Amino acid sequence: MAPRTLAAALALAAGAAAALVVPAGTATAAVQSPPGGKDVTAVLFEWKFDSVAKACTDTLGPAGYGYVQVSPPQEHIQGAQWWTSYQPVSYKIAGRLGDRATFSRMVDTCHSAGVKVVADAVINHMAAGDGTGTGGSSYTKYTYPGIYSGADMDDCRATISNYNDRANVQNCELVGLADLDTGEDYVRGRIATYLNDLLSLGVDGFRIDAAKHMPAADLAAIKSRLSNPGAYWKQEAIHGAGEAVSPSEYLGTGDVQEFRYARDLKRVFNNENLAYLKNYGEGWGYMESGRSAVFVDNHDTERGGDTLSYKDGATYTLANVFMLAWPYGSPDVHSGYEFSDRDAGPPNGGAVNACYSDGWKCQHAWREISSMVGFRNATRGQAVTNWWDDGGDRIAFGRGSTGYVAINHEGSPLSRTFQTSLPGGAYCDVQSGRAVTVDGSGRFTTTIGAHTAVALHTGARTC
Repeated sequence: MAPRTLAAALALAAGAAAALVVPAGTATAAVQSPPGGKDVTAVLFEWKFDSVAKACTDTLGPAGYGYVQVSPPQEHIQGAQWWTSYQPVSYKIAGRLGDRATFSRMVDTCHSAGVKVVADAVINHMAAGDGTGTGGSSYTKYTYPGIYSGADMDDCRATISNYNDRANVQNCELVGLADLDTGEDYVRGRIATYLNDLLSLGVDGFRIDAAKHMPAADLAAIKSRLSNPGAYWKQEAIHGAGEAVSPSEYLGTGDVQEFRYARDLKRVFNNENLAYLKNYGEGWGYMESGRSAVFVDNHDTERGGDTLSYKDGATYTLANVFMLAWPYGSPDVHSGYEFSDRDAGPPNGGAVNACYSDGWKCQHAWREISSMVGFRNATRGQAVTNWWDDGGDRIAFGRGSTGYVAINHEGSPLSRTFQTSLPGGAYCDVQSGRAVTVDGSGRFTTTIGAHTAVALHTGARTC
């Protein structure tokens, strides 16, 4: 089991402690487009695989989510803490969330529900310490029988200490974890074998954990060995001011998570004016939309406090509404559990017996959030039109002739007539379930409660 100092550091892994940002660079290599026509991913953090399967059938498929992201499936160190999932012992599918058969059934069930599966892939490092893994494999640091030996992890055995030094960041040990030498042909092949095994079970793509700690060329070489080199590929590469490694370096391999998006949303929603969001995205210097993965929060940032989280109530909900309505990046909707201890693992070992019980927050199923998945699908490819703001925390905008959203992040109701480009007729406000009539000139009049929103789209004409 990892020492507590490692646990605290791992929660800020991959350089998340660097709060400032630098402008993205320019990529020249082409990558595949975001994940299909339905580009919203529900990230079911630390959910057991059979619980994920049920969610695909009951909520994700019907809501229109394109993907579900599952936590790392490989064998890992023992312990109740969430971060044990991120310390691999072997590449057997034998973690606390389910075995190989359960994982395979989950993938098949989600596919039947129209939902593709992304697996969180921990390939930068192996576990620290020594012991017996969740699947019964014995290990010591630098020795993982049948997989790796010390020769595969000997390019640097010191903890990363200088994010301004590229070699230190990409060769040394992230919070003391045994760093794999991904420059070695054998290591690349072994990682590719693991990812190909997941692909053989039907996985549609990967979220590459700690991508910043592996050279972009190494990841490209690994991806080239996949049985499906076009599999969706989303990389965790965190911006840090003045750092030697830039997230934009990884755009040639696949999508890259744009951490500045989530950090800036927190600042704007808490301390500035929503009116500033009029050109949010590339206009703020972010990476290009078609190659960026965005989120309001994830499992690291909600614990580190550098983004909003479920603890922010209506502010958090409205930030998710905005993200899903705004045409930048491919959105991840985080769905986790309540915590006071940042190290605390999932309730019931990851078994979700019911949403909103035992601490499971199920953000993916909140009406205000899940209804916006349908809005996003209906408005895909449409530009922002009919922007309105009051100079403060009340904004509204359309998505061509297919959708319109108004957000009131003030402490009092807003009553006004909004000008849209929607066809006239009856609509259902998917936020509240109330009927709204748009006149022949594209106008509608309504009252929006404090810290709530209204959202209309052509795919929801009746309630």
